[in-house]
Amino acid sequence: MPRESTADLTAFLAVARERSFTRAAAKLGVSQSALSHAMRDFEARLGLRLLTRTTRSVAPTEAGERLLRAVGPALDEIQAALAGLGELREKPSGTIRITAGAHAAETVLWPVLERLLPDYPDISVEVDVDSGLTDIVAGRYDAGVRLGEQVAKDMVAVRVGPEMRMAVVGAPAYFARRSEPKAPQDLTGHACINLRLPTRGGLYAWEFERERHPFNVRVAGQLTFNDTRLVLKAARAGCGLACVLEDLVQADIAGGSLVRVLGEWCPPFPGYHLYYPSRRQPTQAFSLLVDALRHKH
Repeated sequence: MPRESTADLTAFLAVARERSFTRAAAKLGVSQSALSHAMRDFEARLGLRLLTRTTRSVAPTEAGERLLRAVGPALDEIQAALAGLGELREKPSGTIRITAGAHAAETVLWPVLERLLPDYPDISVEVDVDSGLTDIVAGRYDAGVRLGEQVAKDMVAVRVGPEMRMAVVGAPAYFARRSEPKAPQDLTGHACINLRLPTRGGLYAWEFERERHPFNVRVAGQLTFNDTRLVLKAARAGCGLACVLEDLVQADIAGGSLVRVLGEWCPPFPGYHLYYPSRRQPTQAFSLLVDALRHKH
């Protein structure tokens, strides 16, 4: 394949990802007609049709999809490596895209970004708050933040937060009507507030452990939410028991608006980790952010 095909591949990836010659041309800084002509020449040299064009849309053919999957990640890595070389003679710069759940974004990412970014005005960070288990490679994110037990084995994982615990809590008004559960099995006789998980749409099974033997309990009640904030509102209102992250209710427990039960059944578990592909070539800006986020024991 001739040397100039690197530019052709970059043009093809832009069109295939944007699904539009107009948007791809704007992204590459060329005219739409020049981009269309270049793609037709590229297809002619390959002897294959890579794009299906209609008056309203552009989509990769089967050959185009195969090329997109095979070449896209490699060219992204090359561009990241070149950007990293450029940073050797410049201040850290560039945009870093991170996906994280709302709790991780608020408690782990934001405190560090608030402190770090004023000293590095050429670094931009985009945080996509999403509680689902996002595929960071497919979504073209630089990194994600998850609980340690959720990070795939082929990823580099950096601990960015302390160990965490769950807490089962209820309002004093609730316990005025019901006795406190002494063991997780007692929850079957209680009104519990369920949380629907965003990942698979199932209900969160409350997790417990005793003498290093973990087990889950499926609970029932009148209320189910897909937002922890509403679960807490219902618990504070005395509508039932809730199982949430400990740090979300520490102030409530200290102030007496919520009472904690089953604490001895809720041991610590691995906290948040920043993760990214092992073959990723970190830029200077990305390495700086990782070091700032790294949890200090």
